[in-house]
Amino acid sequence: MSEIARPLVEIPCHRLPGPGWPRRLLAAERARAAALLAAGVRGWPSAAVRSGDALSRRWLARAGNPYLAEIEALAADLGRPGGVFLNITHEWGCTSRVAPSADGGADGGADGGAKGGAAELLRVLDWPFDGLGRSLVAAHLEGPAGPWTNLTWPGFAGVVQASAPGRFAAAFNQAPLRRLSGLKPLDWAAARRRWWVGRGLPPAHLLRQVFETCQDYAAARRLLAEAPLALPAIFLLAGLHPQETCVIERLEERAYLIEGAACAANHFTGPFAAAGRWRPRTADSAARAAALARWQPAPGEASEPAPQAAVGFLAPPVRNPTTRLALRTEPATGKLWVQGLERDGPATYVLALRAQAPETAQSLG
Repeated sequence: MSEIARPLVEIPCHRLPGPGWPRRLLAAERARAAALLAAGVRGWPSAAVRSGDALSRRWLARAGNPYLAEIEALAADLGRPGGVFLNITHEWGCTSRVAPSADGGADGGADGGAKGGAAELLRVLDWPFDGLGRSLVAAHLEGPAGPWTNLTWPGFAGVVQASAPGRFAAAFNQAPLRRLSGLKPLDWAAARRRWWVGRGLPPAHLLRQVFETCQDYAAARRLLAEAPLALPAIFLLAGLHPQETCVIERLEERAYLIEGAACAANHFTGPFAAAGRWRPRTADSAARAAALARWQPAPGEASEPAPQAAVGFLAPPVRNPTTRLALRTEPATGKLWVQGLERDGPATYVLALRAQAPETAQSLG
């Protein structure tokens, strides 16, 4: 993949303890949010965007979604159509891995490292949404279960990937599409209809609840496996110890757990896939998962990636023109590295954190 010389930007860090953090993050990053919303609805007729907002609002109300009022407030703060619709839309690909840490957590940490190793989460998010990588922010939050860092975007109420030092790290991948016909557009429409009549939480809302309420890996695994979902998803979870890793392949009311080191992209690998009723989101889903499973850090790379270079596990096909985020985190030690990317290469410097948010983070609490 060719890259161009471009100025890299810092990933902003904000401290936002307590409830109501999505609106406070939006207030702090209004320009980023406005640019993202404009990019997200570009090319859509205004009437279609307003209709999407209205339908999304109706579905959230019918499902009794706990974040409806917050999403409505975010949409009002944004001041233009699209804020509700984009909050429950995800059309991305992902490649992620949970496994014992590549460096063994040798420098110790909250409850791992020196006590026999640690677990880590590797995460790559792909979405042909220009500006997403450059607009990435780190929100340092604190809820009833403790502090956590959300790698997110202003104006978004859900959680796609995050890490809670001393507890766990988690992310979700888009699941494959149910194959109900020979035509992908018809299958997509059928999936949306199934979502419309459902009452579960969107995956991003469930993941937010996990970080806000779960005290440890076991509680997070249980909630991710048992809570009703609005649509299928693939969750990845890494705890504090090397054996605390799993992939959770989810249907709306059923779950299949793959315990131990594992990779996931956008296809099922457990019994849900056996019937051949699922359409992978991209043709290279299996190749991406296999490539990330094979990755091993080069000497010295396990402990500290260069601040201006793409995180080391980003090699084709894991990295591709739609890659917008790369994350590596070890919750036992609190280590976290994340970088935003665009179609032509890295867009941000690598943000490296260790246990606590940097002292330079802005306090908006």
